Amino acid sequence: MAIHLKQAAPQRSATDAGTVGDVVADVIADIAARGDDAVREYSEKFDKWSPASFLLGDEEIERIVSGVDPQVISDIRTVQGNVRDFATRQRESILDFEAETMPGVFLGQRSIPVGAAGAYVPGGRYPLVASAHMTVVTAKAAAVPRVAACTPPIRGEIPSATIAAMHLAGADEIYVLGGVQAVAAMALGTRTIAAVDLLTGPGNAYVAEAKRQLFGRVGIDLFAGPTEILVIADAYADPFVVAVDLLSQAEHGPDSPAVLVSSSERVAREALAHIERLLPSMPTRDFAGPAWRDHGQVIVTETLEEAFRVADSFASEHVEVLTAEPRRALEEMRNYGALFLGEGTCVSYGDKVIGTNHTLPTRGAARHTGGLWVGKYLKTVTYQEVTSRPSSAELGRLCGRAARVESFEGHARSGDVRAAKYGRDPLTWAPDAYPATRG
Repeated sequence: MAIHLKQAAPQRSATDAGTVGDVVADVIADIAARGDDAVREYSEKFDKWSPASFLLGDEEIERIVSGVDPQVISDIRTVQGNVRDFATRQRESILDFEAETMPGVFLGQRSIPVGAAGAYVPGGRYPLVASAHMTVVTAKAAAVPRVAACTPPIRGEIPSATIAAMHLAGADEIYVLGGVQAVAAMALGTRTIAAVDLLTGPGNAYVAEAKRQLFGRVGIDLFAGPTEILVIADAYADPFVVAVDLLSQAEHGPDSPAVLVSSSERVAREALAHIERLLPSMPTRDFAGPAWRDHGQVIVTETLEEAFRVADSFASEHVEVLTAEPRRALEEMRNYGALFLGEGTCVSYGDKVIGTNHTLPTRGAARHTGGLWVGKYLKTVTYQEVTSRPSSAELGRLCGRAARVESFEGHARSGDVRAAKYGRDPLTWAPDAYPATRG
């Protein structure tokens, strides 16, 4: 039976969801009605940002990129190469096919990229450069012809490294524009920003709510909440590594859950002690501290099998497996956004450098969905062709019978026509149209 050494505090909403929804609805409606004028007003109001054009020109982009530290540029290229390689492998795993399922009956599948994708790369307190890799690079690996990317200014300044990442990733348009006004402009379209078909990328509560409200007018990647980490540890785990990795994700924000599930009470207690020592000196303790205080949990189980079951019940975004045999998790678990197997791996690798996509399901959504991947930018569509007259007649007879079971007479008659024209069946409801002798 599992015991809690530390429980999360009673959940308190940092913002009134109803208020957020109302604000977002008003902004979206205003942008739908007034377009660019409304976008500019909200950018000035929320970000104190109102340049002559939100769209960066080629020369300005080159100037910004040339001012970024060469090592940063080199690292961006390396990371994007990792992301591109993995996304390309994913794309190559999605096969088009055509099969002849009966004589002269051809059924096929094609995966077609969306025409335009909008990539939102959040800023806020920190420039989230890696989000440009995950959204823009993956879209281009899917062969999306147009990718429009938006990122907000940070304290009134253009985030140079983020712009460089967007540019090197292959964004076709780069806008310095943030918040609800950015995603609404991309979704709805304005005079200066053409509408997209799919919105991707993380954001704060207002951006997430805007994506929720805009879903249906455009596609979205997923509904993302605060970043989560869950560590599974056994007696072989290093408590110091456990502590460091839990805090690495807690720094995302004051509402980021960090959970340890361990089959070793010793490891759990030592990890707790390390966290208490490390946290006060963390430069990001203003985020990590409240996150750990209010959303941190430590659970001790009797067995590792029970630890896997408890972890599965969380359906966490990131699950790090620090055990003697980490690959057991591949067989034992089914609910997670991404697995990080063994001490040589960490969630931060997935967030920043390793190549898998870091846009993942949160708040238990891993029970029913995976994260952003190259397939999200593709529409898997089908086609059908019947070239055999006898096969069409046979399908027509089957269609007639099947449709009439459901009282769909119009559907049935479409089948009857083929059975009459190609199989010389009598057409009882229009006997003079296709007599049995014709075919």
